[in-house]
Amino acid sequence: MNFKDFRFSLLARVLLLVFAIFLCVYEVVSASNYLTGLIIFCLVVYLVYNLYEFVLSTNHKLTRFLEGIRYSDFTSNVNADNQLGESFADLNLAFNQVMEAFRRTRAEKEEHLQYLNTLVQHVQVGLISYDPDGNIELINNVARRFLNVTHIKNIKQLQYANPEMYRLLKELPEGGKHLLRQSSEFQLSINATALVLHNRTYRLLSFQNIKSELQDKEIEAWQNLSRVLRHEIMNSITPMTSLAATLTEILEEDVKEKDGHFELEAESVEDIKEGLQTIQNRSEGLRRFVDAYRSFTSIPQPKMQLLQVKELFYGTLKLMQPDIRSKKIKMDCQILPDDLQLYADPQLLEMVLINLIKNAVEALNGKEGGQVWLKAEADEHQRVLISLRDNGPGIEPEALSKIFIPFYTTKPTGSGIGLSLSREILQMHQAQLTVESFPEQGSCFFIRFS
Repeated sequence: MNFKDFRFSLLARVLLLVFAIFLCVYEVVSASNYLTGLIIFCLVVYLVYNLYEFVLSTNHKLTRFLEGIRYSDFTSNVNADNQLGESFADLNLAFNQVMEAFRRTRAEKEEHLQYLNTLVQHVQVGLISYDPDGNIELINNVARRFLNVTHIKNIKQLQYANPEMYRLLKELPEGGKHLLRQSSEFQLSINATALVLHNRTYRLLSFQNIKSELQDKEIEAWQNLSRVLRHEIMNSITPMTSLAATLTEILEEDVKEKDGHFELEAESVEDIKEGLQTIQNRSEGLRRFVDAYRSFTSIPQPKMQLLQVKELFYGTLKLMQPDIRSKKIKMDCQILPDDLQLYADPQLLEMVLINLIKNAVEALNGKEGGQVWLKAEADEHQRVLISLRDNGPGIEPEALSKIFIPFYTTKPTGSGIGLSLSREILQMHQAQLTVESFPEQGSCFFIRFS
């Protein structure tokens, strides 16, 4: 009963079984020959068994194939059975192709796993992962060196080898970070996070030696600090030097020797007094600022007082006048109303105005018809708005969003301190510093007090 097609083989077995059952029933009903009926009944049993084995054998290959996938056993192939026809040969081929694809996928997965394991072992960051019972799933050589262990299977073993580290890791919350100075060689940044895999929560710890980075940042911080001090000192000394030179010129030109003593006109005396008073005020503001850094504070806390905006503008422009005049820049000042008052620290606010005017003057350097407009006014809610506008080249769009970042500058000799420092001072006054600028249309800085 070997047929070359499964369908014909199955149909033949079914037909034979039906025919045998019919004969068996006929013999029983007619009761002509019991022996013949018994033989036919045995034939029916055999045909049922044969049909069962035939169908079962065709399913056996599929069962083995699925079990191989279930248990990740891709080593065996499905043998072809030419007795079942071409359709089963194609099925065998498809099964074998699937098994080969699984074998390739598993080999690639193992290669990737090996690659990741090698990568984890060679990175300069210590990594350790363990399950809720403390069983370590992953640990690399760097982590072993930082933990001072050579062989560890459970994180609890660490309490004997390194009890301080074990206590720290146990108390470190998920998502937490801790800086540990372990020795003169290591200064570790320890980070903890939680991972959920297959409904199990694992804890992942990373250890990074940041000693060299901290040293670099420390050096950079001192350099930045010196740049801040240098910037503010030069910002104050330069106009004071110019003003002192102007006072010297007044003395040389206006002082007259008469009868063994010197005479000076009353107007010149007043100019000298105002100049010296301006230098004294700016020197006092600079002294306070430097003292604040010497005491390791960022910016001195403002000493708030009610001041006249007119006096603030007058003192600032008096200080900056020599620089403005030397560059032939026209300065326009407007205060609305004339008796406008402001609650602020006059010395710190003067420092901000010096920075803004100095930047505007530098932007107009060499420009014909350069002009700066300084204006103070009160809005409908009686909040003070100070604006400083120039008709210089403006600020490029890509630089406009970065000019308040500390140490960012587009000027070859700039330090990138002034604007960021000015914004910080104004924030201490509950005020905001903003800018509007377009290329070739000038810039305008706004100080808005709340």
